[in-house]
Amino acid sequence: MVVMKAMGMESDQEVVQMVGRDPRYSALLLPSIEECASHGVYTQQQALEYLEAMVKRSTYSSSSTEKQENRALAILRDVFIANVPVRKNNFRPKCIYVAVMLRRMMEALLNKDAMDDKDYVGNKRLELSGQLISLLFEDLFKTMITEVQKTADTLLVKQNRSSRFDFSQYIVRDSITNGLERALSTGNWDVKRFRMNRKGVTQVLVRLSYMASLGHMTRISPQFEKSRKVSGPRALQPSQWGMLCPCDTPEGEACGLVKNLALMTHVTTDEEESPLISLCKCLGVEDLELLSGEELHTPNSFLVIFNGLILGKHRRPQQFANAMRKLRRAGKIGEFVSVFVNEKQRAVYIASDGGRVCRPLVIADKGVSRIKEHHMRELMDGARTFDDFLHEGLIEYLDVNEENNALIALYEWEATPETTHIEIEPFTILGVVAGLIPYPHHNQSPRNTYQCAMGKQAMGNIAYNQLGRMDSLLYLLVYPQRPLLTTRTIELVGYDKLGAGQNATVAVMSYSGYDIEDAIVMNKASLDRGFGRCIVLKKYTCTNQKYENGASDRILRPRKNEERERVLDDDGLAAPGEIIRHGDIYINKESPIETRGPLKSAAALADVKYRPCAQIFKGTEGESCVVDRVALCSDKNNNLCIKYKIRHTRRPEVGDKFSSRHGQKGVCGTIIQQEDFPFSERGICPDLIMNPHGFPSRMTVGKMIELLGGKAGVSCGRFHYGSAFGEPSGHADRVEAISETLVKHGFSYNGKDFIYSGITGCPLQAYIFMGPIYYQKLKHMVLDKMHARGSGPRVMLTRQPTDGRARNGGLRVGEMEKDCLVAYGTSMLLYERLMVSSDQFEAQVCRACGLLGYYNQKLKAAMCTTCKNGDKVSTMKLPYACKLLIQELQSMNIVPRLKLAEA
Repeated sequence: MVVMKAMGMESDQEVVQMVGRDPRYSALLLPSIEECASHGVYTQQQALEYLEAMVKRSTYSSSSTEKQENRALAILRDVFIANVPVRKNNFRPKCIYVAVMLRRMMEALLNKDAMDDKDYVGNKRLELSGQLISLLFEDLFKTMITEVQKTADTLLVKQNRSSRFDFSQYIVRDSITNGLERALSTGNWDVKRFRMNRKGVTQVLVRLSYMASLGHMTRISPQFEKSRKVSGPRALQPSQWGMLCPCDTPEGEACGLVKNLALMTHVTTDEEESPLISLCKCLGVEDLELLSGEELHTPNSFLVIFNGLILGKHRRPQQFANAMRKLRRAGKIGEFVSVFVNEKQRAVYIASDGGRVCRPLVIADKGVSRIKEHHMRELMDGARTFDDFLHEGLIEYLDVNEENNALIALYEWEATPETTHIEIEPFTILGVVAGLIPYPHHNQSPRNTYQCAMGKQAMGNIAYNQLGRMDSLLYLLVYPQRPLLTTRTIELVGYDKLGAGQNATVAVMSYSGYDIEDAIVMNKASLDRGFGRCIVLKKYTCTNQKYENGASDRILRPRKNEERERVLDDDGLAAPGEIIRHGDIYINKESPIETRGPLKSAAALADVKYRPCAQIFKGTEGESCVVDRVALCSDKNNNLCIKYKIRHTRRPEVGDKFSSRHGQKGVCGTIIQQEDFPFSERGICPDLIMNPHGFPSRMTVGKMIELLGGKAGVSCGRFHYGSAFGEPSGHADRVEAISETLVKHGFSYNGKDFIYSGITGCPLQAYIFMGPIYYQKLKHMVLDKMHARGSGPRVMLTRQPTDGRARNGGLRVGEMEKDCLVAYGTSMLLYERLMVSSDQFEAQVCRACGLLGYYNQKLKAAMCTTCKNGDKVSTMKLPYACKLLIQELQSMNIVPRLKLAEA
């Protein structure tokens, strides 16, 4: 109440009227009114004086320039609800805004249904890269101006200046560039001016496969911490329909927080506000200045709220909304402006701000679609485009809020006279990555989510220019194919041109014991023909540096009969096309020993001493790679930079990971000769054998239909379709039609074949389900993961083996493994694992004082440093880490004493 009075609403009655005359509201306001009276605040002046005492004295603002007394007023004007402007000290709009806010809060208290849902997609805004960069730029630009201002002020204060003042020479060069580059390279947005400090805003675009790049570009990262275990923001929101993909979200801690845009979503950008405000005034919005507090909540009129500002009231909200929509369809106002009539809150919301998600829908008049046959024909012939449809008012974009005012039919024939819009196509509720899955509506839902994660790891092609690129790591499939069973999304995003998989003939049966737990039995002959073969390209860089004393690195010619230098050309660099093995030198470089000091003359540089620092190729032992290409360029410090691309062709081996498009991942269990493989009566031999136990619990019926559709497609020579929810509209082939095709070409209607055993030659007792399925090879290969070690490097400090595959580390026996060994009572094994194989150390311990001593090599005797003699010193074995701990404790004035007993 004090704040309301300070803003010029002195009578309590007026405030109560503005909030609403309901006695429940007045009862909630009563304590506040009483408190106001108890402090003796009745007029605006008293309220301002009361608030003035509350204002913190700002430390850094210059006290002389601004008067201290009206700071409370300034805070109310500029800081308190800053989005409502105060013109000519007229606080009336701000008072009305506060009153509406109070009323909403009280409604939420009295009636729980009026609470807003903060996870509702219509209440969210997405930040695009342009907005983030513009914030950063604004901060850097203003900072630069203030710096220049400070410099100019200090210079112009001096009296005896003779030269003319040149403003431009005080602008720091590249300050904005460096600020932008720093933010983009570290990903930290530290903008003090807007109280923003965010980590990890920028991400490097994933280039594993074409799908991974597309999926990364449609990703939405939350500002929510991933560590908190809350289910609310992670749940699948009903308002996500058509805007965000329901399948494509990672598993694990970011599950449900990181989302992806659906196929036809558009994210809006800011539009100019003033023309829209004046348009609303013309359409009959009554200004709030002319209304008394009593009239604010009259039952027959609605508030008009524009981007969070209260414009005024309107007596006929539905008519007003329809007029705005007519203008939008005619193209007179922006196509992304949304008009939403909220009956519950008695308000019309108009939004033109950026960051809202919206999607296109076909407009229907009384249930009849505005798009007719001739429109579609013109679209097919290329006479019209999607934008023409938009400008002519056949299609419009709706955001999540405005969808609540619409009645949308899924298909044209389902429309009723009340229908206002018709979906363009139901499969567009899925995103780009989920659109690859054939028949996803026949799968259990988590399987589609698993496939979304794995489709990004499939090897294939990344772009048409992939062989000309120099990526640090590039996986390519040697013979990629387009899927036999395709979807409309695959054609829309161009996955059929840059595929990431191969159509494998799969037999669903049990064969050997090597197919347990999703393992796959593979046919050696099809691997020889190139099934699943891939190329790994790695980049190695090396710079030829110049140093401050003028010396620089040099590259030497190779010695003739040196085995490790056989790949080098005469210029000391590895030649393209050479086979390179582990331990070979690929650049024969030497660097000067002295690099610091003053610049040397040419004569002095001639006798600089050099030390060899050749670059050695570290590959897998026993594998041979090929130097693919060598590029010479210069970096930003003008040093010569040499880049190598090294190629390694790999064929599938036991342990490589494969997956179909239905989240059915498995590793290669064994590779068997073709003569032992089962074959059908037509002589067809499968490429893979998959265990039938992968189907019942996973319920991936889509995979079975894919096998049927692929088989029908191969036999009749037509690509079959399996788009999501596509059966009614003809975007997915029905199982009945597929079965008819199979029967027509002499197969069984259910896709099963009569199979002979490859070992005995007798027919199998069961019919086997067999046909083509699109399989992807994933980037997880045994060659990159295989790790074992005997003896090897140790850490300097603790003398324990290093950790990790990259450093040739040891295999750790951890807490739980130790507990197992303890439970078995294998004491010598424990001793060996934790001491002998790790960091055993012989220490001298004094029996008298219990402290560590040392062994004197000259006297050939052990000594105790504390007792100054070696009478009672014993030798014992203990882990070096334990000895280190004892000494570190001693350095902190804690004395651990070892008490020894005779063994």
